[in-house]
Amino acid sequence: MSVFLCNPIRLLALAALCGPLLQPAAFAQAASPRADERPPVAAPAAAPLASAADATDIRALIVAEREATISSQFAGRLTAVTKQVGDTFREGELLASFDCNERRSAVKSAQADVLGARETHLAKLKLQSLGAVSDLDVTMAAANAEKAQSQLELAKTQERYCVVLAPYSGKVVKVRAKAFESVSLGQPLLEIVNPASLRAQLFVPSNWIRWIKPGTPFLLVIDETARSYQGRVHKISGRVDGASQTMEITGAFDQVPGQLLPGMIGKASFKGVR
Repeated sequence: MSVFLCNPIRLLALAALCGPLLQPAAFAQAASPRADERPPVAAPAAAPLASAADATDIRALIVAEREATISSQFAGRLTAVTKQVGDTFREGELLASFDCNERRSAVKSAQADVLGARETHLAKLKLQSLGAVSDLDVTMAAANAEKAQSQLELAKTQERYCVVLAPYSGKVVKVRAKAFESVSLGQPLLEIVNPASLRAQLFVPSNWIRWIKPGTPFLLVIDETARSYQGRVHKISGRVDGASQTMEITGAFDQVPGQLLPGMIGKASFKGVR
């Protein structure tokens, strides 16, 4: 056995046979650097922060400060509805009228009561000067005259309800009743809006209170018209919504664009303002 191991020829043959099998392991061991020689592993890149544009673009709703539903002030029959959907009108213009014969009769009756009460009061005064009536009778006659006068004023006020006049200039949005229909007290007749009172309603993050103020400009892009309009902050709400951490602001236009209508939506951009 020892002769076999010490034989030089045998050793050379064995080395030639096992050399290729040992080289890959040796190469791998040589190629692997030590722990202190390995290059540091780069940390993963941080996700990019949201852009300033995303933080300053807010959805907006077009609303009207002057928008109302005109209702009937008493139960009666309509004789005319002078305006239809889309019609424009001026302040004080007739929008609708009622059959007012009963109201006119009430006014005439109240006028007669006033006349009778005044004559009675005057007669009591003359009798008082003659000592024929007491001071209490004169006082009661004066009170009756005042009561009759107040009834007359009430009748005249109710008579004015026979016509519906426009409270301001605007446009008819919806007609809720038609001519010759009988309507009840408080029943809606017309829905109107003043296009000159359009505003932009926005809900912005509450931390914008640090820099936003009345007069701050913004650019409003409306979805329906695909156009942009210049606006400015008009009013800031005095309360923050605790659930959403937002506050309401109202934007105004120096000149209200004719294409805008209540209910349109868009995006307000405050780029470059902060």
